[in-house]
Amino acid sequence: MGEINKRLFMEKIKAILFDFDFTLANSSKGVEQCVIYGFKMLNFPIPSKKEILKTIGLSLKDTFITLAGTKNKNKAEAFSQYFIQKADEVMADLTIMFDDVHNIIHLLKDHGIILGIVSTKFRYRIESILARENLLEYFDIIIGGEDVKTHKPDPESLLLAIKTLNFFPSQVLYIGDSLTDAETAKRAGVTFIPVLSGMTAQEAFKNYKTLGMLKNISELPKRLEL
Repeated sequence: MGEINKRLFMEKIKAILFDFDFTLANSSKGVEQCVIYGFKMLNFPIPSKKEILKTIGLSLKDTFITLAGTKNKNKAEAFSQYFIQKADEVMADLTIMFDDVHNIIHLLKDHGIILGIVSTKFRYRIESILARENLLEYFDIIIGGEDVKTHKPDPESLLLAIKTLNFFPSQVLYIGDSLTDAETAKRAGVTFIPVLSGMTAQEAFKNYKTLGMLKNISELPKRLEL
C-alpha cells in the first residue's frame, strides 16, 4: 500500500511502542525449549524448530493450536501452563537483546520520545529481562499478555497502552516483526514500521501501509532521521 509521509508524521509523534520478541530481543532458544517441554508433557509429537519459531508473538493458546491443530484445542490450557512453568525457569536467561538496542533506547529518550512495549509475552517476564539489561527505567509503559483479555491482532493491548499514556493513536508509532503486529496496528489506527529481524519476509507486509521498513532495529534512528 506504500509509505506514509514521514515528515508530516514525525512532526506529531509523541510515543514509540515496540513489540518485544524478534523486535527488541531474541528469545527463540527459550521459546523452543518451552514448546518442546509442553508437547512432551502432553505426549504430543514435537514440532520442528522452524514451525516453533514461526509462532513467536502469538498467544500461548494460538501457539498450541497452530502447532497441534484445532482438533487438539482442548489441550491448549494445559500446554499454556506447562509452557509458563518452563519459561519461569529458562526464558529470561535465554533471551538476548539485539545489538544496538541500548544505544537506540537512550537516543530516543534523549529526543524526548515516550517509549513502551506491547507484547503477548508476560509483562513480568519482559520487566525481568529489561531490569537485567538496565533498560527498565526507560520504558514508560509495558503491556503484556496478562494485562488484556484478547491478544494481538486484537488491538486491545495497543489501545490500552495509548489510553494509559493519554495520547491519540495518530500520535503513536508501533514497531514489530510480524503480520500479527501489522494487523494490530492497522486495527488500532496506529502507524506501523515492520522490522525484518523475525520470521516474516519483506513481501508479506506489502498489503499494509507503513512508515518504511527496517532490516533490523539498529536502522530505526536513521529511518526517523534522529
